[in-house]
Amino acid sequence: MKHYVLFLEFSVSYEARRPEFRNDHLKKAWAAAARGELVLAGALTDPLDTGVILFKGNSPEIVERFVKDDPYINNGLVREWRIREWATVVGEDASSKMRPD
Repeated sequence: MKHYVLFLEFSVSYEARRPEFRNDHLKKAWAAAARGELVLAGALTDPLDTGVILFKGNSPEIVERFVKDDPYINNGLVREWRIREWATVVGEDASSKMRPD
């Protein structure tokens, strides 16, 4: 299993428009969590300008499927998004555990 991070750069209208799409976005996110794909999700605050979602899977396709139908992205609340593979090395869920000598 690998880890992938989805970064969502919010539009200037994000905070005002979020209530309209939040329930559908949360349903999608919790369904992905129930399938074991989504590990953690939330927004960076102060300023509220970026969302970060951590996924685990064998390829970035799980993240791409999420992005394809996400209400925040499809309704202009996100101005830009990107997926990055994260080489995790420390922690029980690390994909490539590395221990000191």
